[in-house]
Amino acid sequence: MNPSLLPPHTLPPAIGLIIVGDEILSGRRSDKHLPRVIEMLGERGLSLAWAQVVGDDPDRITALLRQVFASRDVVFCCGGIGATPDDHTRQCAAAALGVELALHPQARALIEERMRDVATEQGLPYEPDRPDNVHRLNMGVFPTGADVIPNPYNKIPGFSCTGAGGARVHFVPGFPVMAWPMIESLLDHAYREWHRPRERQEKSVVVFGAMEATLTPLMLQIERDHPVKVFSLPSVDHPVHGRHIELGVKGEARAVASAYADLVAGLQSHQARLGPEMVRNL
Repeated sequence: MNPSLLPPHTLPPAIGLIIVGDEILSGRRSDKHLPRVIEMLGERGLSLAWAQVVGDDPDRITALLRQVFASRDVVFCCGGIGATPDDHTRQCAAAALGVELALHPQARALIEERMRDVATEQGLPYEPDRPDNVHRLNMGVFPTGADVIPNPYNKIPGFSCTGAGGARVHFVPGFPVMAWPMIESLLDHAYREWHRPRERQEKSVVVFGAMEATLTPLMLQIERDHPVKVFSLPSVDHPVHGRHIELGVKGEARAVASAYADLVAGLQSHQARLGPEMVRNL
């Protein structure tokens, strides 16, 4: 069965993105995660429900994660999982979950394997007790109960945690070269069942002489009756249509066809004056 036509409780979870780092908020670096994650999801027939950027402030990160863990969302969190003083995400995740931090055995093995590889590449002996190598193990200190996310770039893993509300939050590095393959792997394995054909569509009509407030009950009814999203784009100075509302629905093509028919019927019952229709494949 087409996933878009399943009952609401079996629909894919809402997907969120958290980007951690003062450097994004200060403008020292431009975020690349948001457009790429949107693209990765779109390639699999999925979409992003929300995104938030938060600086390297432990209180803010903890508060945001506490809120997320209480939800049912699937969330990818990029950044702040290193072992330098400005990396707080691991500690904040533990605080938000109300659990302790501990060195994950699998993470330890992967980090030690990476350190051995580096020593071999440099032609040096592997010294596990050297202070810098001991410090590197902190990158494997995760909230108790976390699962490891493999990192194909340098073997230093990320981690996943489940919240009381059922949310599944995946923590990956801030470096795109590491984060993106890790997110793609999660999408293609943990969430493969939610992939949908890319037969998504947006269909809308120009509505003249109507107010959004008057049409809101109709919009809500369409979303209750159909697995689509309704959108309303008012314009006051369009060069062709002048003052109008572009009202439409978007989702899987089959669901859009049925929802759009009901939308137009509802507009006609309001005696709204309709203009051109528009269709766009997503």
